Amino acid sequence: MIKTIKYPERSTWIELLKRPSIDSFSLEETVKTVLMEVRQNGDKAIRVYTKQFDKVDIEKTEVDASEFIQAEKNISIELKNAIQLAKANIEKFHFAQKEEKKVIETTTGVSCWRKSIAIQKVGLYIPGGSAPLFSTILMLGVPAKIAGCSEIILCTPPDKNGKINDAILYTAKLVGITKVFKVGGVQAIAAMAYGTETIPKTDKIFGPGNQYVTNAKQLVNKSGTAIDMPAGPSEVAIIADETCNPAFVAADLLSQAEHGADSQVILVSTSEAIIERVNIELLQQLTQLPRKELAQKALENSKAILVKTIEEGIDLLNEYAPEHLIIACKNEEQIGELVLNAGSVFLGNYSCESAGDYASGTNHTLPTNGYAKAYSGVSLDSFVKKITFQKLTKEGIKNIGNAIELMAAAEGLDAHKNAVTLRLNSINTI
Repeated sequence: MIKTIKYPERSTWIELLKRPSIDSFSLEETVKTVLMEVRQNGDKAIRVYTKQFDKVDIEKTEVDASEFIQAEKNISIELKNAIQLAKANIEKFHFAQKEEKKVIETTTGVSCWRKSIAIQKVGLYIPGGSAPLFSTILMLGVPAKIAGCSEIILCTPPDKNGKINDAILYTAKLVGITKVFKVGGVQAIAAMAYGTETIPKTDKIFGPGNQYVTNAKQLVNKSGTAIDMPAGPSEVAIIADETCNPAFVAADLLSQAEHGADSQVILVSTSEAIIERVNIELLQQLTQLPRKELAQKALENSKAILVKTIEEGIDLLNEYAPEHLIIACKNEEQIGELVLNAGSVFLGNYSCESAGDYASGTNHTLPTNGYAKAYSGVSLDSFVKKITFQKLTKEGIKNIGNAIELMAAAEGLDAHKNAVTLRLNSINTI
């Protein structure tokens, strides 16, 4: 069961909604050591750390063509069809995010526009291990391809036999990613940030990971490699009233709790009876899960919060800023309009968070740990730069030139002023 807090005062919300903490200092020291070793020693360091952390000695990290072929043979037709359906929906949603160039004449003779240019080299990190997240390849690879990134590489940890999960390889090939490397953890982030003898340096790194991977992304970001967003352990918040289905709510809470012991789930409700029924469902469903020990530990970090009104509950959740927010209430669309801070929102009893994780079309790479207050999830925009252009005619510089001169002079930047004055004088002498 998850702990219930009844009618908390607003003054206690910040403390109440704290995520599980970690010893970030010792974690960061470990991460820095790995980053430095890979930066200095390249593939040699990669091999050492892969042997240390993944318990396998790999001489050649890049996946070859025969491994892609074998992986495709090993995947069932049913799973292939499911992955293809998800890919089609994700493509449809992200392709619609393309922007047409719009030229705006701000003043007669002054035209401005913005153009989307693909980031040339991107690196995708895909967790492996106990939960090989091949779905994340769709979430990252599809928009990268639509954007037109010229080089896409993928790093994912090998198993103890030096193999990559078949579904990961099949999905990568389906999306069109052929440069896949058997490298995981901090060493993978270091390789994509700095480059090695075999792994290309990238301009931006995408993808979820554990606390070490997350910290590594933040550290390489400081040294000049862009990242998708700060992200940590997965989380879901659900606001539910008496119209919810408690079994559905419990299933959605467990679907996030099974990610790992450091995940967190939050239930907010106006009904104490609903909270009790959800807890009963949690106990029943938990026993059926293969990953029940991980889910149980995550539930220990989790809370059920009883509030007086739905509006108060939404206020509380806007303070929490969850990665995923499910609204299992009457009038869910109207309530959804009150949401200010969330990575992705799921409206109604049939909009399970798993739909967004896999196949509805939205992206599942989302801000966690409260970063939804300022960050968006991954989208097509994540894979492009927006470059602005402007073109001024003689009439244009005449129309705004004097204003520029006055502003530059007021800031004491005479060279700025002179760049305009020379042009105006040349026009006036013609």
